[in-house]
Amino acid sequence: MKILFVAISGSIHTARWINQVSNLGWDIRLFDCIDDTGYINPELRNATVYHSIYSPQTGLDPSVKLQGLRLPIGNSRIKRWLLKRQPNYRVRRLARLIQQFQPDIIYSLEFQHSSYMVLEARQWLKNQGVTHFPKWIVFNWGSDIYLFNRMADHKQRIYELLQQADYYECECQRDVHIAQELGMKAIPLPIAPVAGGIDLQLATQLRLVEKPSARRIIAMKGYQNWAGRALFGLRALELCADVLQSYKVVMFSAVPFDDMQIAATLFSQKTGIPIEIVPGGQPHSAILELLASARLYIGLSISDGISTSMLDAISVGAFPIQSNTACADEWVTDGETGMLVPPEDPQAIAAAIRRALTNDALVDQAAERNAKVCEDHLDARKIREQVIDMYTTIAKQHQS
Repeated sequence: MKILFVAISGSIHTARWINQVSNLGWDIRLFDCIDDTGYINPELRNATVYHSIYSPQTGLDPSVKLQGLRLPIGNSRIKRWLLKRQPNYRVRRLARLIQQFQPDIIYSLEFQHSSYMVLEARQWLKNQGVTHFPKWIVFNWGSDIYLFNRMADHKQRIYELLQQADYYECECQRDVHIAQELGMKAIPLPIAPVAGGIDLQLATQLRLVEKPSARRIIAMKGYQNWAGRALFGLRALELCADVLQSYKVVMFSAVPFDDMQIAATLFSQKTGIPIEIVPGGQPHSAILELLASARLYIGLSISDGISTSMLDAISVGAFPIQSNTACADEWVTDGETGMLVPPEDPQAIAAAIRRALTNDALVDQAAERNAKVCEDHLDARKIREQVIDMYTTIAKQHQS
């Protein structure tokens, strides 16, 4: 089996997804789609990673091999020169790799950087007279179709992806419906979390250390950017300061870190509630341990898929308060096993937080019910088996 992944090499989601199949003896290669950062997530295993230019990186597993031009740190000048001389050099390099490697499957994880690049490489090969193209699966991450399909400069490209790709995979039934409404020709595959499943044995051990109602941490995702709305969460917590006096807030994956640190300092000064800021890039095990110590998890954004952090949270018993612009409604029952809130309404978010902080039975019973949901739908072993079967079946069709 030969699979070429085109994805963000530094993403933990990329590493976790690829690791599901990277120990099978298959030929797994990864082409980085993000501006030749040269960075690879240290959790990746048993893959050959292609960058045009990369700098030395410590902490990589020995099973990860690197391809490309190795240069010292500070090669941005060379990248600018390359882009000026040959703006599409990375697309052409991907096209040549496809020709040389002849993969059974091309799997592009995410749309805007990955799948768009594969689309351009396919067109470049076509212009060179190459008519054969491997089976191509596009994986819709997060907001790829739910939000960006409403943007004029993306709508046509998304349509082209859904017309030319052989298969379409995503996290939510919601997104399948949107793709079908757009006239998708690609065959929809079973929905799956972008990071694969969770080690439920580990999650159960962490969950049972302390029941949710006894925990005294509030974990909040710290994204404040084009989609993330962490500042609205901070405002909501400020409105709940009277019931937070025995709690500590931990804001993880804080982006941008300096900005969120300033906001958190002001929050703590005003309310007296201690707050810790954790930057992005933490190992998945560290995030699980944090969420296993949290009574509540808060995740707010104007658009998302399932939200991997929310799945992590429910797997270890934290009560989820998630924005209603994600697909959380396909996993939790609003008001019973979680709270779905508008991402930019601090009053509504505060009401959800207050209820979850003052109702021990609610959060403890939700943890039990969510554990059953995870057992049925989030077991890493089951999802891995499904993924292996999917790749094998598609590859056989390609070979025949």
